[in-house]
Amino acid sequence: MTLPLHFSDEVAAARDTGAPIVALESTIITHGMPFPQNVETARAVEAVIRENGAVPATIAVLDGNLHIGLNDAQLDALGQAKGVAKLSRADMAACIATGRTGATTVAATMIAAHLAGIVVFATGGIGGVHRGAETSFDISADLRELSKTSVTVVAAGAKAILDLPKTLEVLETLGVPVIAYGQDSFPAFWSRTSDLAAPLRMDSVDQIAAAAKTRALMGLEGGQLIANPIPVEAEIPREVITPVIEEALAAAEADGISAKGVTPYLLDRIFHATDGASLEANIALVKNNARLAAKIARSVAGA
Repeated sequence: MTLPLHFSDEVAAARDTGAPIVALESTIITHGMPFPQNVETARAVEAVIRENGAVPATIAVLDGNLHIGLNDAQLDALGQAKGVAKLSRADMAACIATGRTGATTVAATMIAAHLAGIVVFATGGIGGVHRGAETSFDISADLRELSKTSVTVVAAGAKAILDLPKTLEVLETLGVPVIAYGQDSFPAFWSRTSDLAAPLRMDSVDQIAAAAKTRALMGLEGGQLIANPIPVEAEIPREVITPVIEEALAAAEADGISAKGVTPYLLDRIFHATDGASLEANIALVKNNARLAAKIARSVAGA
């Protein structure tokens, strides 16, 4: 038995020549926004990576096959598919084994990227410790994956709907380097800053690439989280977004939302409360992260 791993023509050519590659998740396509905006956004993010000298590899499981890079037809089909599973470490292998279709979260994308030899991954925001986790034990598998799988993940911090202090505490306990890019504050997804200091700061892509290579030389397992603040022109200030998040959290509790349903519920609630501004900010920060990830991938590859 062999793993049904498939590379797009573009990614296969990049692997053959040693060109820099940036992994991309697929839950933003299937669980983030409606068609055709989801596919348009995915293509725009891929274009940003190409414009910055790297090759994009959007990752998904299609009919039991793990695809590293999607062609236009596959991207369109995934954007319109119904009943797509949301995959993490626990259910990714089962999805492949049973021939299903699934979109990859941060954890699943890291696993696939590592299998494919891709060392840099751009996303929006990582999962983390949910508020009230002291009673619900709701902690994203993304955090443990960051401690196990050697991929540099570029994100606008953790999603602001989470308990950010506890998320940073867990990352510290797991030994994950959390590096803010160009600032001392840990970014809060839709907002550039939080009231939390970032554990580490780096101001150049070469420093970030060197840190990843040094970890490999030292035999340290796990990746590193690069916390890249949302562009100034796209951010939603903390004083604006915080009460919206609090209202959405209260509504989720009242409606009995739990487990994998929490994040999509909250994001949808916040989208409507901000008249779509939260989604526009989300798209802007994903593109910004893709831009930085491409530059890091180029530095790692010596391109």
